Amino acid sequence: MTLKSVLTLLDVLHFANSHAAIAIPEYGVVVTYDSLREQVLAMADALASAGIRRGDRVAIALPNGLPAIVSFLAASIAGTAAPLNPAYPYEEFLFFLGDTDARLVLCPPVGAEFVRSAAADCKIPIFSVGMTEKGTVQMLDAPSGAKATEPTADDIALVLHTSGSTGRPKRVPLRHYNLAVSSANIASTYALTENDVSLCVMPLFHIHGLIGSTMSTLVSGGTVVVPPKFNALSFWRTVREQRVTWFSGVPTMHQLLLARSQHKPAEAATLRFIRSCSAPLSSDLIHKIEELFGVPFVEAYGMTEAAHQMTSNPLPPRHRKAGSVGVGAGIRVSIMDKEGNHLGTNQRGEVVIQGASVFKGYENNPEANARALVNGWFRTGDEGVLDEDCYLHLTGRIKDIIIRGGENIAPHEVDEVLLKHPAVAAAVTFGCPHPTLGEEVGAAVVLHESAGATENELVKHCRKWLADYKCPSKIFLVKSIPTTATGKIRRRAVATALLDDPVGGANRAARDGSE
Repeated sequence: MTLKSVLTLLDVLHFANSHAAIAIPEYGVVVTYDSLREQVLAMADALASAGIRRGDRVAIALPNGLPAIVSFLAASIAGTAAPLNPAYPYEEFLFFLGDTDARLVLCPPVGAEFVRSAAADCKIPIFSVGMTEKGTVQMLDAPSGAKATEPTADDIALVLHTSGSTGRPKRVPLRHYNLAVSSANIASTYALTENDVSLCVMPLFHIHGLIGSTMSTLVSGGTVVVPPKFNALSFWRTVREQRVTWFSGVPTMHQLLLARSQHKPAEAATLRFIRSCSAPLSSDLIHKIEELFGVPFVEAYGMTEAAHQMTSNPLPPRHRKAGSVGVGAGIRVSIMDKEGNHLGTNQRGEVVIQGASVFKGYENNPEANARALVNGWFRTGDEGVLDEDCYLHLTGRIKDIIIRGGENIAPHEVDEVLLKHPAVAAAVTFGCPHPTLGEEVGAAVVLHESAGATENELVKHCRKWLADYKCPSKIFLVKSIPTTATGKIRRRAVATALLDDPVGGANRAARDGSE
């Protein structure tokens, strides 16, 4: 079977038989493609026996592991998978179960009180998903008697919500061919083969973990190693024991690994590259990571509406550009102005995309679709430029751009300058209201432990690198900067919390920024 012949997620499971598909480190279990296929089809039949039909939403609230992968694939075959963050509180489960119109809920046999309570209040059937010590996953007390029909390429396999940073979360329906094409594009970008071993440290309720780490590996016939969560303490031991060849994470993970390593870990010998996505990383840190770990570090750019990856820096011998998210990876990328005109090289505007991995539109949201879909192009909401080599450079979210006295300021540019200061561990820039200028520049900064720097020192540092109008007029020294569960910074949440309550706001924003 070739990558071009993969049209549905079911096709992915037919690449090999005895080859290892999933490894579960904490159990010492390895599941072959043959076993994975049998388990997925058995659960798909159980879901069909429970009444799930094509398009019916199956909510999945499971931690990372084999049960989450089997449940996702089975739900996408019998109906439509709707993974949810298992750490949601009751109120969020209540919203997402209702908004998704879930017909059935899959959760662990023990715990999961919030999703169980929400499902019970919504009168949605609940089934526990368990796994034996030998790595066999099944729905407990599952009904039988029905067979799931094979999905078509155009059937909706997965529904996810946008993060909701611009208001009410929007439902993103992704078809089998969206996911299959995206998985194949990623495999092609990094020349993945059956000899590759991916370490999945991203959550499996998010497109990055599902497609970027897991399905891209399975579509190439490789092996996915799935620990329960990212753990910097055991990370390199897992890499050595499982002979991991690559992993994909977010900047916070890479920064933790960098901070804990003084020299190249011997365990990193099997790695051939490291991938980063979901949020930008400074050029200085990229250089340090490559120098320390001795492998290429590639930044990619993805979003849910494109079934994850849109662009990526290529692996050697092709050129990697630090500060860029690379070139189009199987899809077309352009820059558009507000009127819908395509702009030329090095002209700043909105990033728009087009391709087979891109969704057809949000569910039941004609207003959002009218704004986002223009002449066959999807407006990402991100601002950027394409350089003379067609490498994409992101300058920030359009809604996050700071307009000070008519001058546009990209927050990411200020972030990078602040991060150049040796005392700064993390920084996020945002707009603050100003009575005459409209907005002025503010920033939240986390200092390294045992490092000292005053607000005045940091402003003085910025003036060495930036025009005066771009320099922060307000700097808040905080203990942490909140990110979503998938590593994204919510600039406006940080700004709102700090401006409302400069003392306790950062802590509150950190609690509210979980996704």
